[in-house]
Amino acid sequence: MPYDPSAYPPFAVTVDLVVLTVRKHALCALAVRRGEPPFQGQWALPGGFVLPDEDLGGAAARELAEETGLQVEEPGGHSAHLEQLATYGDPGRDPRMRVVSVAHLVLAPDLPAPVSGGDAKTARWTPVERLLAPEEDRGEASPGRLAFDHDRILADGVERARSKIEYSSLAAAFCPPEFTVGELRRVYEAVWGVALDPRNFHRKVTGTPGFLVPTGGTTTRQGGRPAQLFRAGGATVLNPPMLRPEV
Repeated sequence: MPYDPSAYPPFAVTVDLVVLTVRKHALCALAVRRGEPPFQGQWALPGGFVLPDEDLGGAAARELAEETGLQVEEPGGHSAHLEQLATYGDPGRDPRMRVVSVAHLVLAPDLPAPVSGGDAKTARWTPVERLLAPEEDRGEASPGRLAFDHDRILADGVERARSKIEYSSLAAAFCPPEFTVGELRRVYEAVWGVALDPRNFHRKVTGTPGFLVPTGGTTTRQGGRPAQLFRAGGATVLNPPMLRPEV
């Protein structure tokens, strides 16, 4: 039987972005207040429709820049980590039409305040602990329920980040090019939401082959005695893994 495109209803493809960074020792996500219907005035994840001439990664990078002013390639040569997260295609997820969204996860060091644009009226960083709390517990200063199915997408993105830093070197994506073990530990603590023993953490990360490489430098930006600086090594898989403590 020949293929008949008219037998299938049209649908659109969008990208939604879970952008995570660590600010003031807390894992934060980027949220935008929608300036246009549907859900006008409601908070959501940044994102938008994929244009006919672009691939998914290009659409994700473009939407990030248009709605927030943030670039995947940050000035200074330190890149944000961008990866596909999951695909969401519930028929009723968008009231405008049938829309399939390919969500992306973006991880980067302490990012600057976003600049809203596109169809985003306002953009801001919000601790994920507040965003993922039950709506009645989020407080007056926090967004309520996110538009579309973005609560679910955000939860999936945060869990992806939490699980991946157990067995990969992805936690270094939250750090500047050169960082201390203490700064890396605070990333793990912020992402996992737990306190870690400094000595055990230092022993584990410095004893994992290929995870950290000494730069030969030191810093006093944490206060106290000079601390040794490291950069991310070439390892992509941690063996043994950094298992997340049970809460």
